[in-house]
Amino acid sequence: MVARGGMARFWSLESLQMVAADGGTESSALVDDNGSEEDYSYEELCQATPRYLQPGGEQLAINELISDGSIVYAEALWDHVTMDDQELGFKAGDVIRVLEASNKDWWWGRNEDKEAWFPASFVRGYIRQCRKHTGMFTAAQLSTIFGNIEDIYKFQRKFLKDLEKQYNKEEPHLSEIGSCFLQHQEGFAIYSEYCNNHPSACIELSKLMKQGKYRHFFEACRLLQQMIDIAIDGFLLTPVQKICKYPLQLAELLKYTTQEHSDYNNIKAAYEAMKNVACLINERKRRLESIDKIARWQVSIVDWEGPDVLARSSELIHSGELTKISKQGKSQQRTFFLFDHQLVFCKKDLLRRDILYYKDRIDMDEMEIVDAEDGRDKDFNINVKNAFKIINRATEEIHLFCAKKQEDKKRWMEACKSERRRVQEDKEMGMEISENQKKQAMQNARKSRHGKIKGGYNGCPVPPPHQSLHPIHQRHITVPTSIPQQQVFALAEPKRKPSLFWHTFNKLTPFKK
Repeated sequence: MVARGGMARFWSLESLQMVAADGGTESSALVDDNGSEEDYSYEELCQATPRYLQPGGEQLAINELISDGSIVYAEALWDHVTMDDQELGFKAGDVIRVLEASNKDWWWGRNEDKEAWFPASFVRGYIRQCRKHTGMFTAAQLSTIFGNIEDIYKFQRKFLKDLEKQYNKEEPHLSEIGSCFLQHQEGFAIYSEYCNNHPSACIELSKLMKQGKYRHFFEACRLLQQMIDIAIDGFLLTPVQKICKYPLQLAELLKYTTQEHSDYNNIKAAYEAMKNVACLINERKRRLESIDKIARWQVSIVDWEGPDVLARSSELIHSGELTKISKQGKSQQRTFFLFDHQLVFCKKDLLRRDILYYKDRIDMDEMEIVDAEDGRDKDFNINVKNAFKIINRATEEIHLFCAKKQEDKKRWMEACKSERRRVQEDKEMGMEISENQKKQAMQNARKSRHGKIKGGYNGCPVPPPHQSLHPIHQRHITVPTSIPQQQVFALAEPKRKPSLFWHTFNKLTPFKK
């Protein structure tokens, strides 16, 4: 007899296993074990589509393809153990070549060197043809629409198999699956690339779906592969939803797992690990949005020199006006932008105060923030107020800054300390933006800028908005177990209050409609 808590844990385990398996067998209709796409003739699909809508239509389609000389394979969903010589035995995951599918219940096929009958309900068909649809899809389009879904499929199949090994079929409430998540936690990072690419995939797909031939093609593919009645954009959303469900399911499992259970500590660690994965994915998504805005900001700066700001940075931490004082006692009022790894400062145009000219930047990686007391400064031998210093201990280089108010000084000093913390947190999280993504952001920004400027410079800088990022221990998404699973995706991108500073600053831009 299973206790009430044990029964609840059993259902939590069942639910978790369904999340892991969700889309796994469906995906097998799209890719083979090597992750390659299954292609077939667009004309064949369109001609056969009306018949696929009738009961048994997919069976008729398979027979037609076989008779046309196409090679048709089926993947085993379950083991089929038999003592009958006229039946084909196989294990789940085996690939069987379908030679005859005239009977709706039993198909004739070949597995290795044997040909025999096998139950059609034990397999899911998918088609392998040499002909590629280069006339319909470019390589770039396929890459945009599907991203790295093949890599996710391979990873998910392995994860599911390992998860099933840890599942106790005889006494499910005694299963120990926590270690499986901990073993694969680094592999889940591949979801980040897919989630970041998903908005672009939706845009590209929506463009194609405006044409009837693409709508018919995708629907014919779905029917031919015996996939459930969901449009392709719904299937493409599955990986995004999946990665957000794991923390919820593990939280539910942890709720019904007693502290005395042998798997309690691993489940607790797995829950934290999957929250970290979701956090990293969310943060990468936010950073990608951030670099687009930073790129647009940079191209608006006049006389920019040196590497792009994105070469080292991916978020704006703080900005505002400060007075920079040189060793000779010369004061210069500048507008400063503190990014991760660097501090960029610009000069306002004398007539057009909304135009900024690039002046210089300071490498923050070797710097230390130091408070400067009001009064005469011993290093610069001048009287200062609301001042602070940025010092390079290795080279003894010193930069002196003065703020207008004491509150502004405190904000800048805290921002500089925050910049160092965030750089360290990014390193611990493995936060990286690819060079290709940075390059693409700059190209898009320059292209957009070129379209706005005709005959010379007539614009003004639009600073990127602040990133209200919290310390790493507060960045994790909140996963209350009371939230229905259909609302999970809303957790992926929490709302943020707009910065009052940028709201005021953006009033200066002539591009604001």
